[in-house]
Amino acid sequence: FVPDHFVRQPGEYAVRGGILDIFPFAGEYPVRLEFFGDTIDSIREFDPDSQRSISFLNETTLVPNAAFDTHSDRVHLLSYLPANTLIVLHKAGEWDVSYRTFWETTIAEYQTLAKEQSDLPFPETYYTSYMEWTQIRERVPLLQGGSLSSPYEASMSLTLRTSPHPSFQGSAKLLSGFIQEQSKKGGEVVILSEHQNQSDRLEELLGDASEAFNYRILVQNLHGGFLLHDANLSVLTDHEIFGRYHRPVVRRKRVSGGLSLKELKDLQTGDFVVHVDHGIARFRGFKKIKVRDHIQEAAVLEYREQSILYVNVSSLHKLQKYSGKEGTQPTVTKLGSGEWARKKAAAKKKVKDIARDLIRLYAKRKAETAFSFPPDHPWQTELEARFEYEETKDQFEAIRKVKEDMESPNPMDRLVCGDVGFGKTEVAVRAAFKAVMGQKQVAVLVPTTILADQHAKTFRRRMESFPVVIESLSRFRTAAEQKQVLSDLKEGKVDIVIGTHRLVSKDVQFKDLGLLIIDEEQKFGVAVKDKLKTIKENVDTLTLTATPIPRTLQFSLMAARDLSVIKTPPPNRHPIETNVIRLSETIIRDAITYEITRGGQVFFIHNRIENIKEVAGMLQRLVPSAKIRVGHGQMDGKKLEQLMMQFMNGEFDVLVSTTIIESGLDVPNANTIFINNANNFGLSDLHQMRGRVGRSNKKAFCYFITPPYHMMTDDARKRIPAVELFSELGSG
Repeated sequence: FVPDHFVRQPGEYAVRGGILDIFPFAGEYPVRLEFFGDTIDSIREFDPDSQRSISFLNETTLVPNAAFDTHSDRVHLLSYLPANTLIVLHKAGEWDVSYRTFWETTIAEYQTLAKEQSDLPFPETYYTSYMEWTQIRERVPLLQGGSLSSPYEASMSLTLRTSPHPSFQGSAKLLSGFIQEQSKKGGEVVILSEHQNQSDRLEELLGDASEAFNYRILVQNLHGGFLLHDANLSVLTDHEIFGRYHRPVVRRKRVSGGLSLKELKDLQTGDFVVHVDHGIARFRGFKKIKVRDHIQEAAVLEYREQSILYVNVSSLHKLQKYSGKEGTQPTVTKLGSGEWARKKAAAKKKVKDIARDLIRLYAKRKAETAFSFPPDHPWQTELEARFEYEETKDQFEAIRKVKEDMESPNPMDRLVCGDVGFGKTEVAVRAAFKAVMGQKQVAVLVPTTILADQHAKTFRRRMESFPVVIESLSRFRTAAEQKQVLSDLKEGKVDIVIGTHRLVSKDVQFKDLGLLIIDEEQKFGVAVKDKLKTIKENVDTLTLTATPIPRTLQFSLMAARDLSVIKTPPPNRHPIETNVIRLSETIIRDAITYEITRGGQVFFIHNRIENIKEVAGMLQRLVPSAKIRVGHGQMDGKKLEQLMMQFMNGEFDVLVSTTIIESGLDVPNANTIFINNANNFGLSDLHQMRGRVGRSNKKAFCYFITPPYHMMTDDARKRIPAVELFSELGSG
């Protein structure tokens, strides 16, 4: 183990007085051992970011990196295997390089040790594979027997007759028919699901088939399914059945409260901090103090009248950095005066007053009635099972709350707040489908024509297997097309209509509107919102946003509107690396070249149409091999739509555009963005544009191009670094 000030990753340890922090190679969290003399007083798991304790342990095993240890006095990893263990290196050439290197190195090292130490037990054969044999090994008698003529040279060949399972194309009917056919042959079908929610959906889709058919559903993770013919066994995976992406994730506990490691590093002497028990103080650094004949490290807090409080590093979770109105200094608490206790009591009283007002507000809302949607239709379960990704915990909870609201007799008014790319659109898709299954119409209001067009494509793709009519209303549609859509909408022939502010026009009439979805509400003006009030009477309303305006957020925090927050990023999502740069041709050229070299695409935002073509010309001069196109809001609708579709299809490398790409545009292959004159944009605009990249499992880069700091306004100097902080908060 390697010493460090704070442990961050496996293989590190830190000693501070009577505290030993160590991050073993087995386990999800580091372990903190507190000593009293030579006796261990407590063992705790803690979060490395916040340094906050997660759970108390009775015992722990500190596992070193034994696999690559070549010391002769240490026990080798493979020596723990029984003498007759069978390990098959199956298609090793197709493995990930690091995984293959690990096994080759491990086996080579053990082979050397076995020759040096004749008494070292040497297993006959070795086995490793992607397959999860724990569920099926009892059904494979072929794996018995066999011997070795010399190390790693098998004296027998082993053949397993396997083949891929058939494609089910997301059809529960085809799946049920396959299970029935295998059951008649005396075979068994095992369906592996990545999580319990998907397992429950499969049970519901197959209905009572479990009584007549021989199949099991297990919550296990497997890369791909297969048919094992000699054992008459079929192993299926839910992501292959429904054509979903396979993205295994490591689930971590969420820890909140206390100082994070980043905040601890950024804490400067003289900063104001708040101790949950003693109040506001000034931070005076760290100091080693003697406690019971042992040296320990503690944070030094200075209160009024120069009173000093020492806080042991194991209690840092009780500290928070003070946050208050900008430009004002808080009053430091007097230690031991009871002042802090009185302030906390007054705050509790105010909370009770607010709660009393909220009760009155809820009572008034309960008096209103709206359409109660029926429970989920069987098609709803099938639609959700076909979702390409695994829902995050927050996303699933938001969907559950929305469904509860829709099934209640009171009108829904819920705000779903989540960072860009965190899955808010899927919440809207499922809510809209539920409304259609309840024989109601749905209106989806979006701020831009491009987003309306993209949402229409997304909704159609998700619901293509179901009899749902989806139309869009925007300037991309001709006058004749708009007239036909309005006619069908009034007659009830259209189930879901997606459009811009055109939806609030007087000539738009619904036969039976049941759900209104508003995407990025902060982009609409007061006039549009006033018109929405007439539509929203007794109609369920779902609002989606990544950057809520203060009034909307205040209503939600006061519970005047219900609030769901999606804080968990999708699996394998990397944080966006943000850089503030001057206009540097070298940096721009290198970044664009790097992105194109790895097969990606680039956004370049320049919000002045007058000279946008000159900017595109500069980029073409810097990277002559790049395919560069220009797009802006004054282009013809059809041409702009065609341009965006070409970019989304990867037909050119760099899109130079105005802020028309700001809201909701989803191009997973574009993972580098430049924002020229970033100092001229608001915080919400910068955050939205930054969110156009980093929507896949590739590392993404964002470059804010600004003039020198001394040439910017005070507000602009604060906004630029705030975007990165805002993103870190949104990423949980």
